[in-house]
Amino acid sequence: MGSMERSKKKVQLYKKAIVHFLLCFVMGFFTGFAPSAKPSIPSSPVSASNRPAFSPLSMEAIHQGASRNGSLTPHPEPQRRPDESEAAKGLKEEEGEAKEDEKLVPGRQIIVVTPTSSKDEFRVVHLRRLANTLRLVPPPFLWIVVEQKTESSEMSEVLRKTGIMYRHLVFKENFTHHEAEMDHQRNLALNHIELHRLNGIVHFAGLSNVYDLSFFHEIRAIEVFGTWPMALLSANRNKVRIQGPVCDSSEVVGWHLKKMNNQTDDRPPVHISSFAFNSSILWDPERWGRPSSVPSTKQNTIKFVKKEIQEGETKLIGIPAGGCSKIMLWSVHSPRRTENIDNS
Repeated sequence: MGSMERSKKKVQLYKKAIVHFLLCFVMGFFTGFAPSAKPSIPSSPVSASNRPAFSPLSMEAIHQGASRNGSLTPHPEPQRRPDESEAAKGLKEEEGEAKEDEKLVPGRQIIVVTPTSSKDEFRVVHLRRLANTLRLVPPPFLWIVVEQKTESSEMSEVLRKTGIMYRHLVFKENFTHHEAEMDHQRNLALNHIELHRLNGIVHFAGLSNVYDLSFFHEIRAIEVFGTWPMALLSANRNKVRIQGPVCDSSEVVGWHLKKMNNQTDDRPPVHISSFAFNSSILWDPERWGRPSSVPSTKQNTIKFVKKEIQEGETKLIGIPAGGCSKIMLWSVHSPRRTENIDNS
């Protein structure tokens, strides 16, 4: 009897398990056909073709709203960010300022020619001092340094370290007179400018020159020839001599004389560093009346330039404008052991 009862109980348990399984299966089957719930975000009335694209900022705002409220909340239709128009406006203003700055920055190149003498025992020191000034001149700027060919590379090393755009010219000739050597070096530089058509304002800068930086801004305005007064100083003399033009506004009306009497030369005294000129006069002989067919003309380029300066006062403009009353250039002569060394 006991075995029969136990078998009946097992059959009842199996039946209950089968019925429970069938009920769960039927409920799951019909639940699959039930309609799904509507999304919490209402559909936008905008058509798919005109639906605006969400920017990264708007999506970020949606996620921030979801994190604050614990659920995804509807976000309004994305609009153009106000900072976009402000950024575009700011960009246009910056471009306009850049264009104005481009107009203010002069595009005319300055070409400074500096002859040197191997007899000058302080020339490397003076070259470094002058380089410290010239490196402050805004571009375009070119420095042409001339020296006699030697086995030493000291000058080349100094020029490489200046950070200035430069050209280093050398020559082999020997000279007994200092001024003849200086003129030869200036001719060499001018011939180089003529050969390579280097366009700009040419100025001869001696190693002893000291500059006001506004000087280089002023000479960029030169169209043909320009001249200015300069101060000549000597370390062993307690005096300063002014040499250069006397101006009425920008018109040259006279010259500072070396002596107080009227016994002067026919031509006005013009220091080699007290004028500058447009380099185009070197390759436009028809315009300037310079003979181009004479073979030896190139050897006397500096003579031609000096003559044009001395005889063509009508072509000269005084610098700075307003009467040439400001001194922007000083030539400081220092006593040296070697005689006849003078960059002037």
